[in-house]
Amino acid sequence: MVEKYYDKDCNLDVLTGKTVAIIGFGSQGHAHALNLTESGVKVVVGLAPNSKTRVTVEEFGLEVMAVSEAAKRADIVMMLVPDEVSANIYNNEVAPYMVAGNTLMYAHGFNIHYNLVIPAEDIDVIMVAPKGPGHTVRSEYERGFGVPSLIAVYQDATGNAKETALAYASAIGAGRAGILETTFKEETETDLFGEQAILCGGVTALMKAGFEILVEAGYEPEMAYFECIHEMKLIIDMVVAGGFKNMRNSISNTAEYGDYVSGPKVIDEYVKESMRDILDDIQTGKFASEFIQEMSSGKKIRFLTTRRKEAEHQLEKVGEELRGMMQGLDNK
Repeated sequence: MVEKYYDKDCNLDVLTGKTVAIIGFGSQGHAHALNLTESGVKVVVGLAPNSKTRVTVEEFGLEVMAVSEAAKRADIVMMLVPDEVSANIYNNEVAPYMVAGNTLMYAHGFNIHYNLVIPAEDIDVIMVAPKGPGHTVRSEYERGFGVPSLIAVYQDATGNAKETALAYASAIGAGRAGILETTFKEETETDLFGEQAILCGGVTALMKAGFEILVEAGYEPEMAYFECIHEMKLIIDMVVAGGFKNMRNSISNTAEYGDYVSGPKVIDEYVKESMRDILDDIQTGKFASEFIQEMSSGKKIRFLTTRRKEAEHQLEKVGEELRGMMQGLDNK
């Protein structure tokens, strides 16, 4: 059973007198920095000297400086930069300034789990990973709520690593919604699998295949888009609100019966075996190695070419036109 914690289980005094350096100021970075500050935690932001984001940080009233200077100033360093650049930034601009008793933090276990970063043995290494995008972490905090978060301890040099993780999670609002304890391995591997097999890879491939099959069969692209892509959100919203049972209680008997008889035909044992292969590539580190190689090539092996090809697909044009007709939708 996964351990769960709330604000009552967290001691914010653990962060009193300490400085947290937020490295990066993207989706998660801005949310963490602002939420921590409003929870009474001393925050500095580390960015590259030529970063255009420095002005934005200053407009929020936060102190911004070079990454190395932030690392020198901090007791706790939270790395909130993309996975592919995180190791280089840490090894060159953070690690030289970490001293015994400091804390290294991540919001995703990728670099630690795959040994791209080998931290010194005399520092704590922990994770606080909100289960939602940064803008939601921020907006929920402002509303007086929070986004559930995972915590994990990879290395406990001080004996206080878990307490620090809980305090940090509480300070960004997670204690209001629930904090779940996991491991770097479990978070990394399940996160990558969910993204690839379901959320980003599996769902988009399924929607695109359905769209193509209907269009190939002679149906209008607009109808195919509505039925295979647009309505996905309606179904997912019902699942998020109350699980599969809620969704099935909300749809027609025709749709529910079709769910039972056709779903297993689409996601059959062959598909599940392919998903097991995906998980195996994640567990063995094969995917991580391929990803780092792709990023090191300047994204020239398949990343950018695939992005361009996907952007030119018929469903993108059809979707843009249909979204333009519907009030209240973000048409970007």
